[in-house]
Amino acid sequence: MGVSNAPLLRVEGLRTLFSTSAGDIAAVDGVSLEVPRGKTLGIVGESGCGKSMLSLSIMGLVPRPGRVGAGRVLLEDINLTGLTPAGMRAVRGAGIAMIFQEPMTSLNPVHTVGDQIVEAMRAHDAGASEAELRKRAIDALRRVRIPSPERRFGEYPHQLSGGMRQRVMIAMALACRPRLLIADEPTTALDVTVQAQILDLLRDLQAETGMSVILITHDLGVVAEMADEVAVMYAGRVVERGTARDIFEDPQHPYTIGLLGSIPRIEEDRERLLSIDGSVPPPFALPQGCRFHPRCPFAIRACTEKDPPLRELSPGHQAACIRAPVEAVVECLV
Repeated sequence: MGVSNAPLLRVEGLRTLFSTSAGDIAAVDGVSLEVPRGKTLGIVGESGCGKSMLSLSIMGLVPRPGRVGAGRVLLEDINLTGLTPAGMRAVRGAGIAMIFQEPMTSLNPVHTVGDQIVEAMRAHDAGASEAELRKRAIDALRRVRIPSPERRFGEYPHQLSGGMRQRVMIAMALACRPRLLIADEPTTALDVTVQAQILDLLRDLQAETGMSVILITHDLGVVAEMADEVAVMYAGRVVERGTARDIFEDPQHPYTIGLLGSIPRIEEDRERLLSIDGSVPPPFALPQGCRFHPRCPFAIRACTEKDPPLRELSPGHQAACIRAPVEAVVECLV
């Protein structure tokens, strides 16, 4: 029996709403994307673009007073947005697992790291003995290359370095061998050497297990190294998506162009990097028309009148810009 070519995860028109005194506001607004089997989807954008809220919406962990107001999240043929809380708990860990941004706040400081990994395993295998769970937890620590895993099993989060805590989070996330791993800024606050080690580890574990990965980051260098496909988010929406080659070699949304122009390149001699003026608008104060037009060097009057949808520019490459294909890409990037 052959392996299905259908994507492992499909997000269709997802809207995550928060109730306020002024009415509902959308932190995630009509996002659609797919995650292929065994591949990595990079989701990029500045802070405040909705990346982390999208991941929490997929996991069914939107904090109150937020809720998923429209759309579907399909893990294979299972509609996650239609599950009961108990049904969603059964999916977390075994179907989808998540590495949160800051391991020091995600790990419980009053429990050993071993107990926390065992707890995650026990939730999906209540019949296993304590000795078996302990052995599997130590094996999980060994898989993420933590030295002396038997000793580390009994240590508390504050006794570990930042890189070690991140490895514990990865071990916990992979303890039940999920089909999809969501890594939300997995290298935040780590130095470049440890960051490289964590990325190498994720890549090796993906090759070993065949899992799919959603990598959420603002670091385009990490995306270039890890991602097969990329979705660029701005103000709660996906404004461009395509293969990594599409995004890095032929960016078509002005926001993507600006992000790429701000990256130093060792092969280029430039006195000054590009920058994007202004900041991401909050969801309760979005501009009329294209949400990026107040910061866009290519904006024209029509950009202020209608928020453009994603449209196909080439097979698999989409951008939400009325001026795409952008003729000034090369000039903007040099």
